[in-house]
Amino acid sequence: MEDIQSQVLYEDNHIIVLNKRCSQIVQGDKTGDICLADLVKQYLKEKYQKQGNVYCGVVHRLDRPVSGAVIFAKTDKALSRLNRQIKERQIEKIYWAITRNAPPKQNDTLTNYLYRNEQQNKSYITTEDNPKAQYAELDYHLLAKSEFYNLLEINLKTGRHHQIRTQLAAIGCPIKGDLKYGFGRSNRISSISLHARRITLEHPVRKEPLTIIAPVPDEPLWSYFEHNVQ
Repeated sequence: MEDIQSQVLYEDNHIIVLNKRCSQIVQGDKTGDICLADLVKQYLKEKYQKQGNVYCGVVHRLDRPVSGAVIFAKTDKALSRLNRQIKERQIEKIYWAITRNAPPKQNDTLTNYLYRNEQQNKSYITTEDNPKAQYAELDYHLLAKSEFYNLLEINLKTGRHHQIRTQLAAIGCPIKGDLKYGFGRSNRISSISLHARRITLEHPVRKEPLTIIAPVPDEPLWSYFEHNVQ
């Protein structure tokens, strides 16, 4: 059993927020690997000595090679209310991405239509008239630079499949380690340098704003950027 306690960023009677590691999957898939949702259930069962089934609702997902803050609901009421916030774009999701290339502008809004190829598990830029097209929007800001890399902060406005990866690649800024979207080599571990840094939501029961920040992975380049952001 993985040490879920060390990944908990926030927990109360209604929600639990974890700092996902890049190798973990949020929800079960065809690999059959144990997922975070199941690990959270086991953690809650043991911590509170619960009998029978434990509820754990998946509010949103992160790609397997992505790290950072991910929310789970501990009650169906909390899940329903958070799902509504997701649908109405009321949850602010801020990501950090490391790229080799600098973006063409310091700040910009990217708007595209994306098409998901299920067989390849990959998304592509397409046209609005494509019947499978989905509108995608994000804002980015060039936050910091190192000798060889750039740190972008992304405000994700829509949650499409591989959206950040696809849209950044389209402006010549594939994410470090992301072979699927055009970066030249993989990272040392099975990851890409994309991190869900901050989530701001309305608490589903208390109705108060809640902001949660996820520490970056314990790697030299991430640590450099975390300590050098203006």
